[in-house]
Amino acid sequence: MTTAPLPPPDTKDWTWVLDQPCAECGFVAADVGRSTMGATVRENAAHWAQALADPRARQRPEPTVWSPTEYACHVRDVHRVFAGRLEQMLTDDDPVFANWDQDETAVADRYDLQDPADVVPDLVAGAEAIAVLYDSVPSDAWERPGRRSNGSVFTVDTLGRYHLHDVIHHRWDVRWLDQR
Repeated sequence: MTTAPLPPPDTKDWTWVLDQPCAECGFVAADVGRSTMGATVRENAAHWAQALADPRARQRPEPTVWSPTEYACHVRDVHRVFAGRLEQMLTDDDPVFANWDQDETAVADRYDLQDPADVVPDLVAGAEAIAVLYDSVPSDAWERPGRRSNGSVFTVDTLGRYHLHDVIHHRWDVRWLDQR
């Protein structure tokens, strides 16, 4: 079986979304309330469950643009990665996060061959796990720092906003499913 053509690697540093609105999906980090992060993650996961029930969930809108299933695999993995990072930030002093190559993961885990029905429970479980973490962040922990190996510094608060942009943006990426 051959691998579907891959989208070009995403080399953009998306941390700018913490300072300015995303012109594509409309996300505004400053509008996110700390108390709503968990609920927002859960609502986003519910959307993915509906999207992956669509018969077109495996369909790519263009040969080098991910299908809804591929995006959902990425969102599932984003929840897992960010849950690990958030746990580090809440327990360690100023941790440096392990590198994660999302494009390498997509190839290695064959996002293009995954069954939408198998992706949904893992995505929902991952979303719930990090939503519970956001819901339980103590009020004095929102400013705890952590950093990526490239030097990008986050607080628990900004990590949450950055995470939310990622999953909300990918919901926007599959908006064509809503256009029937």
